[in-house]
Amino acid sequence: MLRFLAIDGIKQMQHLPSKLKLFRSLRASLSLPPPHPKPTIKKRAAEQNCLSLLQLCNSLPKLLQLQSHIFKLGLQSNPLVLTKFISISSDLNAISHASSFIFSPYVKAHFFDTFLFNTIIRSYAVTSDFKHNALCLYGKMLRYGIWPNKFTYPFVLKACAGIGELKLGQTVHGSVVKLGFDDDSHVLNTMVHMYCCCDGGVEYGRKLFDEMPNWDSVGWSAMIGGYVRWGLSSEAVGLFREMQVAEVAPDEFTMVCLLSACIDLGALELGKWLEAYIERENVPKSVVLWNALIDMFAKCGDVDKALSLFRSMSQRNIVSWTSVIDGMAMHGRGTEAVSLFEEMKKDGVVPDDVSFIGLLTACSHSALVEQGKGYFYSMTKEFGISPKIEHYGCMVDLLCRAGLVQEALDFVQRMPIKPNPVIWRTLITACRAHGELKLGEKITKELIKHEPMHDSNYVLLSNIYAKMFSWEKKTMIREVMAKKGMRKVPGSTMIELYNEIYEFVSGDQSHSEYKIIYQMVDDIGKEIGRAGYVASTSEVLLDIDEEDKEGAVNRHSEKLAIAFALMKTPTGTPIRIVKNLRVCEDCHSATKFISKTYKREILVRDRNRFHCFIDGVCSCKDFW
Repeated sequence: MLRFLAIDGIKQMQHLPSKLKLFRSLRASLSLPPPHPKPTIKKRAAEQNCLSLLQLCNSLPKLLQLQSHIFKLGLQSNPLVLTKFISISSDLNAISHASSFIFSPYVKAHFFDTFLFNTIIRSYAVTSDFKHNALCLYGKMLRYGIWPNKFTYPFVLKACAGIGELKLGQTVHGSVVKLGFDDDSHVLNTMVHMYCCCDGGVEYGRKLFDEMPNWDSVGWSAMIGGYVRWGLSSEAVGLFREMQVAEVAPDEFTMVCLLSACIDLGALELGKWLEAYIERENVPKSVVLWNALIDMFAKCGDVDKALSLFRSMSQRNIVSWTSVIDGMAMHGRGTEAVSLFEEMKKDGVVPDDVSFIGLLTACSHSALVEQGKGYFYSMTKEFGISPKIEHYGCMVDLLCRAGLVQEALDFVQRMPIKPNPVIWRTLITACRAHGELKLGEKITKELIKHEPMHDSNYVLLSNIYAKMFSWEKKTMIREVMAKKGMRKVPGSTMIELYNEIYEFVSGDQSHSEYKIIYQMVDDIGKEIGRAGYVASTSEVLLDIDEEDKEGAVNRHSEKLAIAFALMKTPTGTPIRIVKNLRVCEDCHSATKFISKTYKREILVRDRNRFHCFIDGVCSCKDFW
């Protein structure tokens, strides 16, 4: 399989743009560079002096002085000195300057060696914006006739991973096989990581992983991390179980990836098990792992546990504070989020733009309008942070949730940067919720002109027409969507029960017990109907009679999941579910009645926040 992928990668090479054909110079035989001249005692002393000075270099001005010193000593072609110069330049974020010096006409390239090229390739591979330079230098290395070694390819593959070009990665894979480094575990692990970073590469990564002669924790972590990166969280958890069977001890990175999978799945019980495993197996708990645990508990519904972990940390960074502030925001505990933000400032931690997003979201979800405005303007005045589109979006959301639609519109029109479609959709939703239907219709039509293939814009307009009882226009929207091949994104809800994840979609009949579940949904409808529940059908897309509409909303995914939980769990057990979309008006109302009628605490995480339903009341106070 390894060789099949490699050969396929080499065949793909001819289709790449010319700037990516970096590997043509890889020939059956590569000439070795000429041997280095034997240094004299004087030269050796000068070399050691220069290396010592480079080791002490800690600023760009000193680096420039040392560059002149290298010339004065005649060491501009000494590979050992040049390699150290590159390494120090990388530490000082001056790799581009080092590269221009190394490859200047004053430096004799025929003295270069593999170690020097590995160092400069690595330096570019770890940058954010210049990873392509690492590949260009790899091509130059081959053109100079310098042999790569097993330490070259992890850096080259890391650069490929950062660029995310699958065909380019396959080409490098071909070179690895041709030079015989396809049995080195470090190279193979990095190659798995590379494939998992490329769109469409996860399957290649898994095939490569399965064919590896030996597995270590790095390889397992790379594959698990790849699954999590592309939203394949169930596969990540399944692979972790295989890892346990193989008796390979997971490392910190594995745990961080699995905690991210728990967040995606809403799997609180699995997250608790992972926390216990970390303690039991004495997995080192760095700040990164602490932060991942806090984030998992907050986003899986146990924000008090997240806060407890935060309080027990001996060292915290800005991510620690932001994670717990975000958690409070998602749970509608805005006052506590504000208190934590003020505590963070007193602790000497300077907030960044990300922490302000969490803070403004907290204000939005808790109707703290004036405080939210104050914090928004303090970003620039107090901390010198220029608001980004996300911060403006938070402010629009804050005003819209408070019913201040006109003020929100004025705010958008005064924004110094162009509003994005998310901001306009926030305004449209508020127009529908607060009766500004004509304004909502006008904005939505403009949005459709700019995004004619975005299905949610049509659904928003359809919902506005439903509120206006304009059934003819609503039907027309349905027909337009059908002609364009659009469908409303189906709602799906996940629930974790007894170490298994179950997923339901609207109208789902795939479950083996779906008939019993549907009967339970009908029974629930009768029970809560007697308690005063009336179905809200205005968000049903189709123009059908009212009885059929009630049937349609009765098959929403969250109702199926709640019915399944009521069937399978003891009386009084809390129910936790995760919805992929914003919870609809009808399901929100129905869940309040279910929590009271069946005496259950029901925690719903939707696309925006948590809703905690207890005894007929939601924690969002209908402000969602």
